[in-house]
Amino acid sequence: MTSHDIFAAMRARTVAALRDILPDLPDEAFAKVQTEPPRDPAHGDMATNGAMVVAKAAKVPPPKLAAELAARLAALPEVAEAAPAGPGFVNLRLRESFLRAQVPAILRSGEAYGDSAMGQGVRVNVEYVSANPTGPMHVGHCRGAVVGDALAGLLAKSGHDVTREYYINDAGAQVLALAYAAYWRYLQALGTSMTEDHYAQSVPGGLQYRGEYLIPVGAALKERHGDALASHDGVFGYAAAGPDVWLEVVRDTTVHLMMEAIREDLAALGVRHDVFVSERAVVAEGWLEKAESQLAAKELIYTGVLEPPKGKTPDDWEPRPQTLFRATAFGDDVDRPLRKSDGSGTYFANDVANHLGKIARGFPQLVQVWGADHGGYVKRMQAAVAALSDRGVTLDVVLTQIVHVMKGGEPVRMSKRAGTYVTLRDLIEEVGRDAVRFTMLTRKADAQMEFDLDKVVEQTRDNPVFYVQYAHARCRSVLRQAGDPAVADLAAADLAALGDPAELALIRRMAAWPRTVEAAAAAREPHRIAFFLQDLAGDFHVLWNRGRDDSTLRFIRAEEPEATRARLALVAATATVLRSGLAVLGVEPVEEMR
Repeated sequence: MTSHDIFAAMRARTVAALRDILPDLPDEAFAKVQTEPPRDPAHGDMATNGAMVVAKAAKVPPPKLAAELAARLAALPEVAEAAPAGPGFVNLRLRESFLRAQVPAILRSGEAYGDSAMGQGVRVNVEYVSANPTGPMHVGHCRGAVVGDALAGLLAKSGHDVTREYYINDAGAQVLALAYAAYWRYLQALGTSMTEDHYAQSVPGGLQYRGEYLIPVGAALKERHGDALASHDGVFGYAAAGPDVWLEVVRDTTVHLMMEAIREDLAALGVRHDVFVSERAVVAEGWLEKAESQLAAKELIYTGVLEPPKGKTPDDWEPRPQTLFRATAFGDDVDRPLRKSDGSGTYFANDVANHLGKIARGFPQLVQVWGADHGGYVKRMQAAVAALSDRGVTLDVVLTQIVHVMKGGEPVRMSKRAGTYVTLRDLIEEVGRDAVRFTMLTRKADAQMEFDLDKVVEQTRDNPVFYVQYAHARCRSVLRQAGDPAVADLAAADLAALGDPAELALIRRMAAWPRTVEAAAAAREPHRIAFFLQDLAGDFHVLWNRGRDDSTLRFIRAEEPEATRARLALVAATATVLRSGLAVLGVEPVEEMR
């Protein structure tokens, strides 16, 4: 049996045994055979449902088939015991010698341990963050950024060819409002005597963005254009010129400077993207018209009037004829408008255009991380992708719930437009990049979470960031104390001394790492990696504490050189798996704790 993924290897052995027992069954009969850790560790190291899921096709009672399968599996050299259980399960207990053999396998693989070919090099586009360029990033953006970046790392670890993408929402009313706000800061930089409220009264929709972060933008506009974008009168000194004079320049400059700030924020968080796609460019390049042409050729768009929706009326509903997409043909609840009655594109239409661009670039899998407030948008986008790709491209959407920032037991208030929110940079400076990243992954993405600024800096076992990093630091401390022995030497050690239940529990946990990677990637759930690392750290800390209570379990014992080598190999393997997992999450391993 391979030492890389012992669960996948045992599943293959199980299927092979079932084929021997039932040679006439077709391949598809074995598709749902699984080999997993049992729910109760007392039942063994693994459990397989093979007999139960195959019994119906074989027309054999599950318990009878389970007994025969157990007999076959018990004969395998790595299996110490195989016992039928329940309605057709088989519980397996592995030989300790086989478990110990996983340690040198981990050491030889290094941090590549857990790398998987599951993705088969399939190209996948992961779009995340995509915050409107209307201000610095705040903690709400942070969760999506971390989840998306960790998910991209996880998919790469599992063998996918990953492209990390940011979609710049630089079209529409919000960017127009941002331009008016930046223009106010430009007038201020020129020295206008106009009041903010007076200016706000002249702006369509009022002055929406009043944050101080636009002051440098105003200064940059003054430096580049002098007073050429303003008018001069005797009342205010400098006053607003007509939008035709300044709007395009101010909008483009402001979006550019905001995106520079966002890139800096993302870099501080350790988040990177390979591609930045502009919504305005998507529209200008005619992707909406291309999408409409394709949908029309498939008879998937028509002119019609939608029924008024129940509850709150969305912005894209009109009681007049509109260009509609037959989203219901692909599982959506209602058909969706692509163009308003005046012929302009809807918000959804621009997203359809963006997704056609992704499809045209040759991605068979699309993954996107959205805020939970976009949950109602999922079906329509999946319908559009299915229609445009003839169901050949998949779209998975990961929703992230809101984050409540706490300090001193009280919520920290955020207000993006007022400019008084907690910025991402504030958060990083308060607790550090690694703490931010790991903490954001300690809950499932679609569960609300509290980010307690006080707890994240505590050095206690209740702080998962500290708990995991402390485990790695302890591993490195032991290895440094032993003179940092060569990995090749440790991989060749005699491991017979590793027999304590705490030592074997640690090995079992590490042996589950490759399976964890594949399961988390398939489910699009990077938080599973954080959970695994917490469990692995817990197992190591248990062993560390056992050594304090029982001197025979200490990692370094001068009078027992072979046992010492074996335990150093175990420590080195633990550090390797911790680093492998932290790399997926984009968190640096800590060499020592102060």
